[in-house]
Amino acid sequence: MGKIFGTDGARGIANKELTVSLAFNLGKAGAFVLAGESNHKPKILIGSDTRISSDMLMSAAEAGLCAMGADVIRAGVVTTPAVAYLTKLHGCDAGIVISASHNSYEYNGIKFFNRDGFKLPDETEDQIERIITGEGGGSIKTHDAIGKIHKNCQCVKAYSDFLIENCNTSLSKLKVLLDCANGAASEIAPEVFKRTGCNVSHIYSSPNGLNINKDCGSTHINNLATEVVKGGFDIGFAYDGDADRLLAVSEKGEVIDGDVLMSALTLHLKNKGLLYKDTLVVTEMSNMGVDVFAKKNSVKVVRTKVGDRYVVEEMQKSGYAIGGEQSGHIILLPYATTGDGILASLKIAQLLVENGMKASSFFEIMKPLPQVLINVRINNEMKTELKNDMEIQALYKKVSEELNGNGRVVLRVSGTEPVIRVMIEGEDYELIENWAKLIADKIKDKLN
Repeated sequence: MGKIFGTDGARGIANKELTVSLAFNLGKAGAFVLAGESNHKPKILIGSDTRISSDMLMSAAEAGLCAMGADVIRAGVVTTPAVAYLTKLHGCDAGIVISASHNSYEYNGIKFFNRDGFKLPDETEDQIERIITGEGGGSIKTHDAIGKIHKNCQCVKAYSDFLIENCNTSLSKLKVLLDCANGAASEIAPEVFKRTGCNVSHIYSSPNGLNINKDCGSTHINNLATEVVKGGFDIGFAYDGDADRLLAVSEKGEVIDGDVLMSALTLHLKNKGLLYKDTLVVTEMSNMGVDVFAKKNSVKVVRTKVGDRYVVEEMQKSGYAIGGEQSGHIILLPYATTGDGILASLKIAQLLVENGMKASSFFEIMKPLPQVLINVRINNEMKTELKNDMEIQALYKKVSEELNGNGRVVLRVSGTEPVIRVMIEGEDYELIENWAKLIADKIKDKLN
């Protein structure tokens, strides 16, 4: 068996790579590891997104949890950050999300949160994986020790109330369009924005199990951009399937990525005296424009490897207030333990109202350096060969030298897809586009 966990839980094509038996075993092993060695009866909360396989995999994971004696709180269709929040709210030993986030409907995933609502460190995931591959793990329960499933726990209402409590500004002056990606935000986000007094409309909020992320959401934002301009909206917000990501569109139809949104929020927090240690945490994929913004505004930038959980770990370690990824994970640690697209969109809306700003002015705060990103699909088993291939590495070195410090090249193996990401930043878009295509073609040639 290959490694089960990637950068964001276990993920694969449902019923092919992520099977019912694997979901069952992940439930069993997760219950054993995350409940600890105490003798109390474990309690674990579980929720899912809207894809067709989520009910099947959630039921399998619940069976594994109950087989190990854990009681289960079934939250139903909720966002990933909702599971993180509700796990802590209900005093659970762990939380589980059935979701493949931004991936298309045929994929699904299983990710865990600990009792405090934080994603698991690598060491804990490795421990769960060792149990699944045959290294102990306790015995299943019988008789009255078998776990029960508790339903109808008003989880959506509790999470919605939490969001409203953390948006203490009336948004009645704003006209907002939401793209819910036909995912977990489809019912929650429109209702929450309506409760703020906002003039809100929404699209892609009718999930059918097959249309999650399909030509919509944060990974397909062009339709939202068109509708924002056509409808005269002040801003548009796009979530992904499990709503832990957020991208936005300005009133002019400009796409505002996570780097720009984080920069605007960072400056907002700094001006309010809430930016702890005047620091923003980003990953190695964040645009170099973040560094320019930081220098101009006396903000320190800390970079981590890619993956929002690594950003959170760095934030926890030093107590930083804000961090995230260009892809739209935005972590506001004073409020939430993981990236929360709906919470971040409320905070951005609050920022606009309180400062009388237009969304397009965010680009005056942070101007991204020209950037090209190409996703190269490869044979999954060839991922590990990226660093070993001499021709690819020689080309990488040559392009890096040509940039001469005025840009950079990042080659990154995706932890969630059979993809290698080629990212180049520089001052001349046409030049870096040609270089990115050259490297991408070399990767296709050598790793397929």
